[in-house]
Amino acid sequence: MRKSNSGVEISLADRLARDIQSGVFGTGAWLKQIDLQERYGAKRLEVRRALDHLTQRRVIQHVPNRGYHVHAADVDQQNHIRDIRVLLEVGAAADLMPNVTDAKVARMRVLAERFASLLLDGTLLEQYEVNLEFHATLYDMCGNRELVALIHDMRGRAVAAPATQWMTRARIEKSVAEHFEIVEALAARDVGRLERIIRQHVRQVMP
Repeated sequence: MRKSNSGVEISLADRLARDIQSGVFGTGAWLKQIDLQERYGAKRLEVRRALDHLTQRRVIQHVPNRGYHVHAADVDQQNHIRDIRVLLEVGAAADLMPNVTDAKVARMRVLAERFASLLLDGTLLEQYEVNLEFHATLYDMCGNRELVALIHDMRGRAVAAPATQWMTRARIEKSVAEHFEIVEALAARDVGRLERIIRQHVRQVMP
């Protein structure tokens, strides 16, 4: 785990995220700070910062004057966002390919390997951060910066992977494999292959 002044809150946030993943806190459940303080033996400020951290990562949602709760995602809305993401991100494959270099492929491979290693000994939030970096690095190769801005906007409106797709080890392993397939498509400078794997990757659904 990365070292920082907020390390305690990040650790607590990861424990809470895993409890959400395992169903301890079901969809739509309200997260009461006093209950979390008792459950995790944490201070009020630590709990608040952990909740804010998970809100920023879109694992939970904050409702003003009410508190924090586990996402009860609008299925139709999320499906529409996913469809828009497919159009944008698959379309980005042809735009970014002319800018691929061996050095950039090597960087993508390092990130894919880092994500894979976190499957064994990393935290959920560490996986999330590396996943973000992997995709940001991929689309940073695009020449069309307006396209990149739209991609990031749509990814920001989707419920985060830890709250939806990464419900089981098998699903995370699938993401690991797809990351390496993206890297191989880049290495081969194969636009069609990259389009296919991006489409498959974005269309991941809960198992």
